[in-house]
Amino acid sequence: QVQLVESGGGLVQPGGSLRLTCAASGDIFNIGVMAWYRQAPGKERDLVATITSGGTANYADSVKGRFTISRDRAKITVYLQMNSLKPEDTALYYCNGYHVIRRTHYWGQGNQVTVSS
Repeated sequence: QVQLVESGGGLVQPGGSLRLTCAASGDIFNIGVMAWYRQAPGKERDLVATITSGGTANYADSVKGRFTISRDRAKITVYLQMNSLKPEDTALYYCNGYHVIRRTHYWGQGNQVTVSS
């Protein structure tokens, strides 16, 4: 099993910054791509950013230039630095990790980010 624990969410004013952290534990040796998703009330869960084990990152168009995903491979920890936050970034943010041997996605519990004045 793999456990993913997120932290770092909260309330921030528009234009502000937050950093989310996702710490993985358990059977982490074969975790490949890790990602952040988000789900706003009444909407589907959307992909925000991904990062491979080699450090290649990709972003949704809506967050390009504002969000940065990074990964500390030694600790299997992934971060999401969010700058220039907008009210439309308000959502529950989920960490995701893909186990390449089990071919299984693992999810964190979700972390609320609220952007409001």
